[in-house]
Amino acid sequence: MGDGISVAEGIHFPDTADGARWVAGALVTDGEGRVFVQRRSPDRRLFPGCWDLVGGHVEPGETMPEALSREIAEETGWRLTAVVAELDRLVWTPADGVERHEADYLVRVAGDLAAPRLEPGKHTDFRWIGEGELHILQESRDPGDTFIAETAALGLARARTPE
Repeated sequence: MGDGISVAEGIHFPDTADGARWVAGALVTDGEGRVFVQRRSPDRRLFPGCWDLVGGHVEPGETMPEALSREIAEETGWRLTAVVAELDRLVWTPADGVERHEADYLVRVAGDLAAPRLEPGKHTDFRWIGEGELHILQESRDPGDTFIAETAALGLARARTPE
């Protein structure tokens, strides 16, 4: 793939021009068994004040790798260097009633992992959490809304698997 981004064998990105509303999710790990999470601003329309993973909507004309790269840069200031594994694909409909198709990936990035540049107005805080701390991802969420914690657990497990 161009832009110096390596993509692991067997990853097939979805056709984001298929008319669906696509969301790109990026799981960033630190090599020490932790995953990067950030708290959404309290005034966000969806999931206000919740801890979340890096990602967002794929813009018109954008491919999934382009969206991953853009979202990582916008939300952290880091640069996408590798897409290591596809973790999950799902279809979900939040409170706004708009169906989304989401694909989540374990990624590698370049940049200062200790000093992300959070996107102003969108995120207020960040943490690196290990498996024993995944419960914080349930803060401010409905008890049944376990998707973020489950995806983080998938990413941590996959990050432990040799490539």
